[in-house]
Amino acid sequence: MEEDSNHLANPETPHSLEAETYEEEEGRDPESNSLRQPLLKRNRTLSSTPLALVGAKVSHIESLDYEINENDLFKHDWRRRSKVQVLQYIFLKWSLAFLVGLLTGLIATLINLAIENIAGYKLLAIVGFIEEGRYISGLIFFTGINFFLTLIAAVLCVCFAPTAAGPGIPEIKAYLNGVDTPNMFGATTLLVKIVGSIGAVSAGLDLGKEGPLVHIGSCIASLLAQGGPDNYRIKWRWLRYFNNDRDRRDIITCGSSSGVCAAFRAPVGGVLFALEEVATWWRSTLLWRTFFSTAVVVVVLRAFIEICNSGKCGLFGTGGLIMFDVSDVKVSYQAMDVIPIIIIGIIGGLLGSLYNHVLHKVLRVYNLINHKGKMHKLLLALGVSLFTSVCQYCLPFLAQCRACDPSFPETCPTNDRSGNFKQFNCPDGYYNDLATLLLTTNDDAVRNIFSTNTTNEFHVTSILIFFALYCILGLITFGIAVPSGLFLPIILMGSGYGRLLSMAMGSYTNLDEGLFAVLGAASLMAGSMRMTVSLCVIFLELTNNLLLLPITMIVLLIAKTVGDCFNPSIYEIILELKGLPFLDANPEPWMRNLTVGELADVKPPVVTLCGVEKVSRIVDVLRNTTHNAFPIVDQGVPVPGMVATGATELHGLILRAHLVQALKKKWFLPEKRRTEEWEVREKFNWVELAERELKIEQVAVTRDEMEMYVDLHPLTNTTPFTVVESLSVAKALVLFRQVGLRHLLIVPKYQGAGVAPVVGILTRQDLRAYNILSAFPHLERPKLS
Repeated sequence: MEEDSNHLANPETPHSLEAETYEEEEGRDPESNSLRQPLLKRNRTLSSTPLALVGAKVSHIESLDYEINENDLFKHDWRRRSKVQVLQYIFLKWSLAFLVGLLTGLIATLINLAIENIAGYKLLAIVGFIEEGRYISGLIFFTGINFFLTLIAAVLCVCFAPTAAGPGIPEIKAYLNGVDTPNMFGATTLLVKIVGSIGAVSAGLDLGKEGPLVHIGSCIASLLAQGGPDNYRIKWRWLRYFNNDRDRRDIITCGSSSGVCAAFRAPVGGVLFALEEVATWWRSTLLWRTFFSTAVVVVVLRAFIEICNSGKCGLFGTGGLIMFDVSDVKVSYQAMDVIPIIIIGIIGGLLGSLYNHVLHKVLRVYNLINHKGKMHKLLLALGVSLFTSVCQYCLPFLAQCRACDPSFPETCPTNDRSGNFKQFNCPDGYYNDLATLLLTTNDDAVRNIFSTNTTNEFHVTSILIFFALYCILGLITFGIAVPSGLFLPIILMGSGYGRLLSMAMGSYTNLDEGLFAVLGAASLMAGSMRMTVSLCVIFLELTNNLLLLPITMIVLLIAKTVGDCFNPSIYEIILELKGLPFLDANPEPWMRNLTVGELADVKPPVVTLCGVEKVSRIVDVLRNTTHNAFPIVDQGVPVPGMVATGATELHGLILRAHLVQALKKKWFLPEKRRTEEWEVREKFNWVELAERELKIEQVAVTRDEMEMYVDLHPLTNTTPFTVVESLSVAKALVLFRQVGLRHLLIVPKYQGAGVAPVVGILTRQDLRAYNILSAFPHLERPKLS
């Protein structure tokens, strides 16, 4: 996996300085040691170093236990659950879904109120400076306020919660795919994400609160499911049902869909976003719960909007939520309008893939800068803030003042609050169209450029400057150390080129310029993010007009198809840069030419344990390997119904965490024997086995205890997933991803005396394409010159 900035810049490199330094410090292979030969003499051919960039540093990455661990304790707990306990579990799942929606809606409202009021009063102060002709003082005040707000957001991210920087959506995708991303859903991350989003968006940076809201919803869901922060967990008896990765995954899925709903006021779009974009595993009951959560979010947002419409929310007014309501606008299009629609889709796909390509290069450079230290991160964020503020304030002076048309339904010109006719530096009766788009909040800018029946309000030069500026800002702003979302920058860029295309088409189309802006934004999002169904529904819920459905579908399908011809989606690029081992749904074609047995041959030999194992052997294995699971193999087992004895039994798979728990609780026997069921239940319970924070270094074992034994049978998962060694890697990848596995046992094709019952174990790292190609380079097709 990618380990540091050098590797982040070149994901195909199998090793990096970070990994080499770590291995030298530890004196052993960070993945495994077979205990049969010295590590320093080993020639490892299949790289499995579990390192990735999470937040500000390279961290060890482990997979999550989405598979049910069916050991004796779990089976006993499952058998003894009463109907009341089952009802408690069901009630708590729906209660948590309700709380996730409620809290996400409340926090989203708080963020919107804060942003609209902070940015609103800032812009009103600028209007006062401009009316007095104090342009330099206005520039100093504008850049100073934005500098201060950016400084707050950047300091919080850099010093307190580095994982709060960025959108958080790639890490959520990785988590729901089965990757344990450290510190991504903590209480500190949540608080910094909220305050940082308010500061960064209020500072006028070219970023949105949509991505951070998805992360905020996921953080709320995770904290509720586990009973609070790690250090202050509520040990409520009912919460024991959620003390596992499987149920936590489901509630985080509800949180991510609630975040999208809170960002766009689109409940169905939020559910489909979770289904299409972030969730790897899905079922019908999860669909109902996510829909319930988004419904709660919409009710909360609607209630606060009604309150704010009465003027009780300061400068909030009707702002703060992107809404382009064209339900009263008659949308009509003819057969000839299909041509500009197709052109919009093609341009959106081309620009989206180009944006992904250039942003990939920018993020590589930012990785190198960020690795130099905290001060470099702060200077980078503050430098982008100064550049953005100067451009937003100074560029409107390049626009010509336009005379107000008496037929305008709105007041013209306007200085306070929102509107399409900002006076800025123009005399009475004139307005500055570029100031309308730049000297306002991001949500109001989207609302202004999306507005219908505004054919003559914006000059082509102003739209061209707007589009060029936000292309530059969209590339340099994402990646700085503040909470940031990609939705809004892409919407602003797409709406700009949509307006330009509409002006170029002129009388050749009947579509409104505002609708062109909407279709341009949709096409660029599809070209960059490669979303279709969820994006279509989000835009329909924003526009509130079903007549846009056919043309929106055509634009999205064309843009995604064109974009897929060039590079992956922006979230996949970020996942690759960070080194998160995300398993894609589609295996590489060459994976069908390779078997899992061949993969096992280039891995270190599997380490097995006996059902009743000596303590010294367990301690030795735990200290000298970093495997997270070990097959339990018993020799000389009688076969039921047969006279012959001495068979070899694959009893199951035991997790490292359970071995450490056994050592911690001193589950030792003076003689080698099997234990009774009541003995196990006296020492362990099913809830305790879900904990896995304890390390072997924290457990003390005396010399006398080393000679004792541990019965591992009751703690062993007796139903692990196994595949025969002749299975293709492509099928193994599909099975691994769809079932949500952490380990996949490989059993031999031929059974017989002297044949080991386990050939090897496959993990997430072993199924990554570039890891396999490092051991089998001949499988990669040579690139055509």
